[in-house]
Amino acid sequence: MLTAFGFETLGVVIADMYFVDPAPAAGQETPERGVRLELRLVDRAEPQGSIYAGVPIAFTRPVWRVDIFGSTESPPGTLDRAHHHPRFNGWEPGPRCFVAELTADPLSWLADQLADPAAVLARAGIDTDEVAKGELTRLAAAAAEIVDAVRRMLDAVWDGELAPAPAEPVAAARTGWL
Repeated sequence: MLTAFGFETLGVVIADMYFVDPAPAAGQETPERGVRLELRLVDRAEPQGSIYAGVPIAFTRPVWRVDIFGSTESPPGTLDRAHHHPRFNGWEPGPRCFVAELTADPLSWLADQLADPAAVLARAGIDTDEVAKGELTRLAAAAAEIVDAVRRMLDAVWDGELAPAPAEPVAAARTGWL
């Protein structure tokens, strides 16, 4: 499942994920599943046709990622793999950053982060001059709605409705939209 919140120059995309790391770190050899949230830049192009034509909108380069994941061998709701990537290098995420508060209470931690998007962008190395005026206020105002979407998706993952394992065992896999 994919859920997106689009603003003028920033967007938030949320998806369920099932992930098998081809080169896992020690202690992280089992697959993981959960919900991924990314803060991305948004590009709007000119309409392709008449004044009535649809406007091409693209959620482009990710700038921040939160993976609310747990090992598939852990009970549902165990977030032993929850982490975030404060910065990207182009399309590649920086190292995983494990934060005790994210594992203990991911929704509160996420709400706190979204309440201060300027700080998130600063850690990501993005100049706030790159975003439209008022964009940070609009994103912060939508934080509760975004967190609620994450909560609903996490509940569906824990209930087994989302983030299914691949049909066949594989050495490396990523299912989901992001």
